[in-house]
Amino acid sequence: MVHEKSCGAIVYRKFHGNTEILLIRHIKSGYWSFPKGHAEEGETEVQTAEREIKEETGLDVFIDSGFRETVTFSPRRDATKTVVYFVARAKNYEVSPQAGEISEIKWVEIGKANKHLTYDNDRVIVSRAKAFIALMKN
Repeated sequence: MVHEKSCGAIVYRKFHGNTEILLIRHIKSGYWSFPKGHAEEGETEVQTAEREIKEETGLDVFIDSGFRETVTFSPRRDATKTVVYFVARAKNYEVSPQAGEISEIKWVEIGKANKHLTYDNDRVIVSRAKAFIALMKN
């Protein structure tokens, strides 16, 4: 059995008094989720998340490793995949979808994210991230 590992984040911003999170739509599958990707040799989980967010969205972020949630699933019969999610605050807001990978990027109010997300696992992560972000001062 093959085991894959990816890292990413629920990227947020404070905008007009609301907390918004960044959602991306993948070209191949069409599903809505969060920026994430495979770890490269020698990278920490945080480094992988930062690199993947930059590659997929063009954003620079501050990762808060105080929030770390994992999801494990089986994308294929012969594989398991673990995705590690952090919470990350966007340093800038101008997005640029990665050509050939990401078809669309949008900021959505965190309380309305569930209606856009494709997978239940992602809805659980948003719920936990929402509670974590609410406790933060920025």
